[in-house]
Amino acid sequence: MQTQTVKLYRPAPATTDKNERWSVAEIEALFKLPFNDLMFRAQQVHRENFDPNAVQLSTLLSIKTGGCSEDCGYCPQSAFHSAGVENRKMLDVAEVVKAAQAAKDSGAGRFCMGAAWREPSDEDMESVVEMVKAVRGLGMETCATLGMLKDEHVAQLSDAGLDYYNHNLDTAPDFYGDIISTRDYQDRLDTLERVRKAGMHVCSGGIVGLGENITQRAGLIAQLANMNPYPESVPINNLVKVEGTPLQDAADIDPLDFVRMIAVARITMPTTRVRLSAGRQQMSEVVQAMCFLAGANSMFYGDQLLTTGNPDVARDRAMLDKLGMYPFTENH
Repeated sequence: MQTQTVKLYRPAPATTDKNERWSVAEIEALFKLPFNDLMFRAQQVHRENFDPNAVQLSTLLSIKTGGCSEDCGYCPQSAFHSAGVENRKMLDVAEVVKAAQAAKDSGAGRFCMGAAWREPSDEDMESVVEMVKAVRGLGMETCATLGMLKDEHVAQLSDAGLDYYNHNLDTAPDFYGDIISTRDYQDRLDTLERVRKAGMHVCSGGIVGLGENITQRAGLIAQLANMNPYPESVPINNLVKVEGTPLQDAADIDPLDFVRMIAVARITMPTTRVRLSAGRQQMSEVVQAMCFLAGANSMFYGDQLLTTGNPDVARDRAMLDKLGMYPFTENH
C-alpha cells in the first residue's frame, strides 16, 4: 500500500446563528436526487475540504465484551439476547497496548476502545484512563466508546488526553424507541454535550438497515448535522444481522441506498470524517469505491470490530492500492 505524508485536516468548530442548518425535508430531498447529481455534489464538497485520495484508518478493540444491560435490538452483546457472545472481563492495559501497537504497525492512525456496558463504574474508569494514556504514548489518536458518561468520568477522560469520544445516535428520534427501550434519545444527546463541553472531539453516527424509512434516515442526518458544531467523525454502519438478536431477519438495504447515506452525510457535514464502519465485510470493492467517491474518508481497519468480522488487513491494503488511496498520516 502506498504511504504518503498528508496533512491531517482538523476542522474548526462550525459557527452559525441558526439553530437548524438543515431541515429533515431538505435532507430527504438530497436522498431523492438523481444518483449522478447526488454523487457529483458530494464529490465537490469532499474535494473542497479534503485530499480525495486519503483515508483515515481506525482500529477498534473490545476492551470489555458481552453482558450489556441495554437492549439494543441490533447488538449481540446485549444480555437481553441469546447471540452466543460470552461475557468477558475487561482486558488489562498490557493487552490493549499490544493490540494498539499491532494496529499502528499495520497502518492505523487511531485506536478505538469499546466496552459493553450501560455506563462505566468508577473502578472501570481507572483502568480505561490508564489505557488511554498508554495508547497515546504510542503516538496514536485515541477514541473510546463506553456508554453514557457522568461529568466526573468525562473530566477523567479529558485529563487523560482522550481525543475522541464515540456515542452513536443510531437512528432518528422518532424511530429510536423501536430499536432500544433501556435508554432515551436524550440520554445520548446529554452524554455528547458533556463530551463537547470538556473539549474532546465527538464521534457520532448511526446504523442503516434497521427497518427505517427514508424520512427517518434524513432525521438521523438532521440530528447530527444540526449539532453545533457537528461531530468531527460520523461513522455510518450497515446493519450486521446477528442470529439471536431481534433484527436477525431485517431486510437487506440496496447498496446504492447505503452509498446515498454516505453522500448525504458528506454534503450536510462538509468537514467531518465520514467513516465506513460495520457491515463493510459484506460490501464488494465496487460498493466501497463508490462510498469513497461519495465522500467517505475514514474506515475501520483490522480483522475484527467489537464482536463482528471486518475485511482483513491484506484485503484492505490491496483495495486501497487498486484505488490509488493512502492513509492520512500526522506527526503527533
